[in-house]
Amino acid sequence: MTVYVDDAVTLWRGRRWAHLMADTLDELHAFAARLGMPRHAFQNKTSGAHYDVTAELRELAIALGAQPISRHRDRVLVRAVIARARAQGRGEAP
Repeated sequence: MTVYVDDAVTLWRGRRWAHLMADTLDELHAFAARLGMPRHAFQNKTSGAHYDVTAELRELAIALGAQPISRHRDRVLVRAVIARARAQGRGEAP
């Protein structure tokens, strides 16, 4: 099981954001908690597949062992991780 964090390329409200993803939703929740993200930060996400994190949290995630990926170079991997997480969120087998 692996946690991934993509490039901090999205600019919103004057801050740069990245996506934190994982092979399983449980792992995603646990890793987000290790980053100090409050539980309400990742409740009721429509996809249930990723969390938005600031560029600063992206650097901390990498320090804690998340695998940095590029949404441009690693598009197939990003899509696969999100598809697995969505399937789990719907109660389907991964």
